[in-house]
Amino acid sequence: MGPDRHGRWRRVAQALVPQVPAPPFEPDALDALDAPVRSFFAAAIAPGTPLARAVRLTIRGEIRLGGRWMRFRSHEVLAPTSGLVWWGRVAGVVSGGDYAVDGAGRLEWRLLGLRRVAFAEGPDVVRSGLARAVAEGCLWAPTAVHPCAGVTWTADDDRVIHATATTAYDTVVHRITLGADDRVVSGVFDRWGDPDETGTPALHPFGGEATDWATFDGVAIATRGLVGWRYGTDRWPDGAFFRYEVTGCELLGPAVAGRG
Repeated sequence: MGPDRHGRWRRVAQALVPQVPAPPFEPDALDALDAPVRSFFAAAIAPGTPLARAVRLTIRGEIRLGGRWMRFRSHEVLAPTSGLVWWGRVAGVVSGGDYAVDGAGRLEWRLLGLRRVAFAEGPDVVRSGLARAVAEGCLWAPTAVHPCAGVTWTADDDRVIHATATTAYDTVVHRITLGADDRVVSGVFDRWGDPDETGTPALHPFGGEATDWATFDGVAIATRGLVGWRYGTDRWPDGAFFRYEVTGCELLGPAVAGRG
């Protein structure tokens, strides 16, 4: 990472910051959608909130590496229909991150900012990251997965809804279960990756559960939960690797259209 520490990741993230003003959220504009989808957005976004296409998140928690759970602190810029950049520090001594932006993808971690301990780049990283961005948007950036952003929403029943978005590689279908308060309690989608380190990436179930929520800038998001590979299968206990707590969420971009 060198002496600039996380500067590289912040510079890459600038490409995800919207430059066009966002319109305000108007619940009546969703009247054509299935009722459970309308309820999800009504619970997630206060009327008049800018439909920002990107957010900046502050996240801490534990990540499982080599069978051990280790503390981390991180930042993320998330634009669900464009990509993401995540960077931080694990166990106080390993720093780095990953991104999928503008057709490029990279993962890199260094011990004490010097010795590289993990690295990957190329199409496999991009494909995995773009699908992850769509799913994370449903948890952490509901303004950016509004239908006006090109995301299609349908409902199976009162508690199961689907968000569908097309990336450069896949049509990502995020299957979401809602709680009694119409907030996300779990979700699962097919993500490109190699969780068993076979050397052959493929699509595998990826998802998890949300256990707490909070409101930032008029947007209610999941603030605690557990995610990982093979959610919903008998291998989920071994696939879970990321316990998160979101401590901050900021909408990014110019002021809402018409408000200056």
